[in-house]
Amino acid sequence: MPTRSMQPCQSNRLARNGGDVAMRQRFFGTPDGVRVGQLFVNRRELHEANVHRPTQSGISGTGAAGADSVVISGGYIDDEDHGDYLMYTGHGGKDANSSRQVRDQDPTAPGNAGLITSMVQGLPVRVVRGRHRGSPFAPPAGYLYSGLYSVTDWWMQVGIDGFQIVRFRLDRVEAQPPLEPRSSVETDPAFADSIVSRRVRDSEVARQIKKLYDFACQVCGEVIPAFGDRKYAEGAHVRPLGRPHLGADLTTNLLCLCPNHHTQLDYGGMVILDDLTIAETRGMTVVGDLRWYRAHKVELENVRYHRNLWLPSAS
Repeated sequence: MPTRSMQPCQSNRLARNGGDVAMRQRFFGTPDGVRVGQLFVNRRELHEANVHRPTQSGISGTGAAGADSVVISGGYIDDEDHGDYLMYTGHGGKDANSSRQVRDQDPTAPGNAGLITSMVQGLPVRVVRGRHRGSPFAPPAGYLYSGLYSVTDWWMQVGIDGFQIVRFRLDRVEAQPPLEPRSSVETDPAFADSIVSRRVRDSEVARQIKKLYDFACQVCGEVIPAFGDRKYAEGAHVRPLGRPHLGADLTTNLLCLCPNHHTQLDYGGMVILDDLTIAETRGMTVVGDLRWYRAHKVELENVRYHRNLWLPSAS
């Protein structure tokens, strides 16, 4: 009997679509009987195989439950398909008769919010490629199931057509059949090991910063005790590493933070103002000052770059 390549994460919410009983509990993984590389004639076949349930929308998901699948088929002009990773444009704001944007996108729209939830909760997303000339990984006809990807980053930016778009990076989960043609391995050292996610990049520079602050969070001052006499903290990059941000792994781009405040920084719950105070983005309420030791400071350029990811009109 075929098995799932990743155990599904059952949601407590039933997905509802106009009373359609076929919209079952949302699950996250590869359905039984489906293989990576399998071709489907149309969206109806994807629906029946539980690979991508919506017959029109490119994102299957909600903010409460997460997003379980996406389709990339050239529908948005800003999409980039690099095979093992995607620069995926969120839903909304598109002209009905073309791939052009005619208004801003909203990160709280159900599909976009679903992908954000999947990133925060570490839920895998099924990626389906539809036929289009913009990708060497797209099928010649119909739809191709390309396997499971992780949402590793999201941000707001001005797209090619001059409107705000919600941008997602999706990285392919390892230990799956290779894509055909396989994407080339990035050789530029600036991009090596560049998956941007909640996985902690514990570089030598990050270790130096944590030792400098004796593992105390620069926001709250908390020190997390670990086994024996060990302590735990995380090196947090203000400007994210990897494409498309290309933040540097330098002390001028690093903070020593507890896991809670690292998560807030990475997921836009807080930003750093030009006077190096911390503000919660929900109400832009200043909640405190960053603690600094000796001559350590982050560059203002990195602070503004991070803030512009979440508050594009504020910088």
